[in-house]
Amino acid sequence: QVQLVETGGGLVQAGGSLRLSCQASGRTFTSRYVMGWFRQAPGKERDFVAAIRWSGASTFFADSVKGRFTISRDNAKNTVYLQMNSLKPEDTAVYYCSARSTWSFDTVQAQQYYDYWGQGTQVTVSS
Repeated sequence: QVQLVETGGGLVQAGGSLRLSCQASGRTFTSRYVMGWFRQAPGKERDFVAAIRWSGASTFFADSVKGRFTISRDNAKNTVYLQMNSLKPEDTAVYYCSARSTWSFDTVQAQQYYDYWGQGTQVTVSS
């Protein structure tokens, strides 16, 4: 089993920054897992935000966050980060960390291919 715990959410003004962290643990977790971030705004479906391959060499972002968000990972700490800059009110959502065992550009945005999920952390951006 794999456990994922997100931290770093909070309230920030538009134009501000936040960094989310996701700590992974568990007997079956390895640093080769693909790590992703999704978000769900009130009344909306959960959407893909970003993903990173185990080596960090490959990343993928939703169009809505390109140029503003970056994703990185520290495999020694089993931690993935989502740096969010130039935040907008429409970024307000619960952000979820996720993990999957394989990488595919075709399915990286598809939540059904992710095996493990955290409990989520709230990000609120005020205008």
